[in-house]
Amino acid sequence: MTFNIDVNCSFDAGASFTQPGSAIDPTHAFLLQENSTGNLVIDPNSHVIYQVFSGIANATEAVLPTNFHAVWIAISRDGARRSPTIRVCESNTSVSYGHQFINASVDHAGTIYVVYNDNHNLFYSFSTNSGLTWTGPIQINQPPSATAIMPWSVACAPGQLNIVWYGTSFYDGRRRRTTIQRLRRGTCSSPRTSTPPRPAATFTQAAATPIIHYGGVCESGVGCTGNRDLFDDFGIAVSPTTGAASITYSDDQPGNTGAADHTAIATQTAGPTICAGP
Repeated sequence: MTFNIDVNCSFDAGASFTQPGSAIDPTHAFLLQENSTGNLVIDPNSHVIYQVFSGIANATEAVLPTNFHAVWIAISRDGARRSPTIRVCESNTSVSYGHQFINASVDHAGTIYVVYNDNHNLFYSFSTNSGLTWTGPIQINQPPSATAIMPWSVACAPGQLNIVWYGTSFYDGRRRRTTIQRLRRGTCSSPRTSTPPRPAATFTQAAATPIIHYGGVCESGVGCTGNRDLFDDFGIAVSPTTGAASITYSDDQPGNTGAADHTAIATQTAGPTICAGP
């Protein structure tokens, strides 16, 4: 069994996929069985395809296993036929970015953002040249969100990045309370005049919900044998007309059990909008 990441392209609305490609190029074959996939995003203007994932950092680590302490991105400009693999960032081997989920989004100016976490803090990196070079990692979460997991993001106007995650103020192994938090960076300005965020950019952090879960969170998906009350598929979207964000997420309150789990929605009613109009 291999763990290749395939990216296939359809030219007939999904009736057939005749142009398969791999997100891992031959130079980086050591990643074939040493990766954890993220999402795929397409720049609507340039049609460049981006596939993000975490993995080991080099071929030596395929022989001497270590954490997935590097973040990678595959970039295709020909409908996924060829996808050069580029390193977004690398930490020391004690760090693991192999947690759900590495996430990418592209703003209107073509800046691509990659969000990832080490099971404690959230970070992002960004590229303004179609993924060839990267700035970051830059930490996102702030107190009281001491633990932040399962991020998802959306970018809209240039320089505007909106991120959601499950967050808690606890990081000591004792009882944890988990809420969803979301980030806003500034206000939405014209796509023609605003600029991408820089490392010194200020993030505004706000809790989007009341407490939605007490206790631990399992991140192993279908492999969870204990608490999986909070499912690992939630996300964020921005209204193209109002610029307000909406989040869908798992909530097991009241009850705090799997039987009580349900899908909930939180919609922004005030504060800076991320993108309003084209």
